[in-house]
This record gives sequence, C-alpha cells and structure tokens, in this order.
Amino acid sequence: MANQVLRPTDIDPREFIAAVDHPVRRADAEVLLDLLEDVTGQQAAMWGPSIVGFGHYHYRYASGHEGDSCAIGFSPRKANLVFYGLTYGEAAEPLLAKLGKHRRGAGCVYVNKLADIDLAVLRQIAREGYEFTTTVMHRPAPGSEPSEGR
Repeated sequence: MANQVLRPTDIDPREFIAAVDHPVRRADAEVLLDLLEDVTGQQAAMWGPSIVGFGHYHYRYASGHEGDSCAIGFSPRKANLVFYGLTYGEAAEPLLAKLGKHRRGAGCVYVNKLADIDLAVLRQIAREGYEFTTTVMHRPAPGSEPSEGR
C-alpha cells in the first residue's frame, strides 16, 4: 500500500483551532468542534495538518488502493470553512438544498461563515454523512461503528 498522506496526528484540535488567525473562522471552528462531537459521538482528532475529523473508516477501492480516513470533518481555511463527508448518501442533496449559502466542490462543502447557514440543517447533514460513511460507503474501521440510536 502506498504511503497515506492524510492520517491522524497528535496535534490537539483545540490548540489548532486556537491558533486560527481569522477571529470569525476561529469562533466558528470552536462551535463546529462541539457540534460535530455531539452529532457523531466521537472525539475530534486532527487528520493531517489542517483537518479536524470525527470518527474514521477503512476504504478499499477496486484498484486495490486502501487506507483510513476521518468519517466527517472540517477545516477552517483562510478563505472559508471546508466540510468533508457531508455530500454522501441519498439524504445529502435535499438537505444541502436547505443548508443556506454554500458552494460545492468535489466531495466538499464550502461555507464562508456559520451565520450564512442553518445549523439545525448542518446537524442533520453531518449525522447523515457520518452514518452513511461508517455503515454504507466503506467498511467501518474498528471502534468507529455508530452508537445505538443514532
């Protein structure tokens, strides 16, 4: 297997967020950390130098490439907040239509600030994305199975 670029690190997500320069982006990241820990039931972990991830799963493609990744996550970048793992599953499209001001990339959702979106809808999208990633899309990694009742 090739060396995996995105892997968990020992960086404390709260320390990473505290070092974000942009005050709105930093405050939004603090809210997201608590919100996504609550939704997933997973403690945040840094994946690579800039992604705050929640849960993890093992993937294997038909090509034979395989590895591990966070189930869902976000990154407080200079230009915007980037969300990962929220576009998967049948529930994603109708919920994204209700989210508020955002744009989409290849598998990512970009938001300028949390004030631009509906946090209740974000909660739903995050829950659906986490469930889909860890139960349907790929084999869950050990210890990443969703809790009962989620």
